[in-house]
Amino acid sequence: MTVFKIARAAGDGIGPEVVAEADKVLDAVGRRYGHVFERLPMAVGGAAIRAHGVPLRGEDLERARGADALLFGAVGDPRFDGLAPGERPEQAILGLRKGLGLFANLRPVRPHPATAADSPLRPEVLAGTDFVVARELTGGIYFGEPRGRVERPLRRAVDTMVYDEEEVARLLRVGFELARGRRGLLTCVDKANVLATSQLWREVADEVAGDYPDVELEFLLVDACAMELIRAPARFDVIATGNLFGDILTDEASMLSGSMGMMPSASLGAPGPDGRAPGLYEPIHGSAPDIAGRGVANPIGMILSAAMMLRISLGLGEAADAVEGAVEAVLGAGLRTVDMAAGGPAVSTVEMGTAIAREVAS
Repeated sequence: MTVFKIARAAGDGIGPEVVAEADKVLDAVGRRYGHVFERLPMAVGGAAIRAHGVPLRGEDLERARGADALLFGAVGDPRFDGLAPGERPEQAILGLRKGLGLFANLRPVRPHPATAADSPLRPEVLAGTDFVVARELTGGIYFGEPRGRVERPLRRAVDTMVYDEEEVARLLRVGFELARGRRGLLTCVDKANVLATSQLWREVADEVAGDYPDVELEFLLVDACAMELIRAPARFDVIATGNLFGDILTDEASMLSGSMGMMPSASLGAPGPDGRAPGLYEPIHGSAPDIAGRGVANPIGMILSAAMMLRISLGLGEAADAVEGAVEAVLGAGLRTVDMAAGGPAVSTVEMGTAIAREVAS
């Protein structure tokens, strides 16, 4: 029997609801494969502000550092919108990324065959779509200085996009390694026609490419990429891009599957001396406060994030396959949460999670 320590940060909005279903699926994995997943609870976001006065405590960051992986629900609570930006719930996820050194966010985009009809794209456009976005997480405009605003004589705000060559190179190496194990195409997405940071990305990409002669490198402006994701999404294999562009493009790409609730992600750092890389696993959908507590949230993005955790941080590839196969089977059987149901019959958050866990256990 193997015991894994999983930091569990349910957070705000629908976070606790979807994390509970991922717990259910992990318990099914444990029973089937003889593993124990010890949960280490953490307060983050608005929940932490209510309990402790800050969005992320130092002791909770240390708890995450001591775990084998971190399962994260969502942060964001409109009741705290009046706080200064540095005090809001969203600072929890930014603090975890910085504190754990999670510089690479991986977001796989592979629409499930059973849900092809749920996508706004025609089936013939969607056919064959299977790519991964590698997004840089700890640099760029979300962290650059100076930032802030002044009120007089005119209201004025500034955000700074800044990257150095090491930040760019380590993210690109993640992208090249992914492409090497897939179809061998890396698309570097930028805005090099106007941004100096993007021109640096292109220079560094050309340099790093010398270590990967088996991978084809192409450059694409972010606006052209946004169009290509709708026109011909199957052309992509691995997309590597900066923090801001990756944030926007992956939300767009989520609709290829018909719902943002389907999309998992993994945020990874550099491997330590033991070869293990810290990892935070979360769905991309956010806290969705408008539907929180109604039992209608789609837990699949969270459950597939747990599958990524099993594969990447815990080395349990067979168990990850079982979870992903269970999702495929349940969708193939016609189960849909309300975001995918298009007005037809819908199951609840709990019913979807229960069906997937039952399939894993079978």
